[in-house]
Amino acid sequence: MNRRNDHTDWCGKDHRCGLDEHRSDEIVVDVAGRSRAVLVRVRTAAGREHAEVRVRVALAPSELAARRQLVGLLGDLREAVTRAAITARPRPGRAGR
Repeated sequence: MNRRNDHTDWCGKDHRCGLDEHRSDEIVVDVAGRSRAVLVRVRTAAGREHAEVRVRVALAPSELAARRQLVGLLGDLREAVTRAAITARPRPGRAGR
């Protein structure tokens, strides 16, 4: 890809791309009746790339159990986002390798 407004190899190359933003096809992880996660890779008009993740999880019918699920889910999401952010950070002395 030469310019920011050219499509990338991973770009969906259709109506999802607009306003100089490029979006991949959705990657879906589905656990029937229980949970679903959808990941999309995005390149913004400024050239910055990021991942969008939507998660849907069936909650327990009991309020207390549902709150416990939400606390666990938030903790797991925080860990996953932190791990991904640390992985993306350049390491000192590794520039240009």
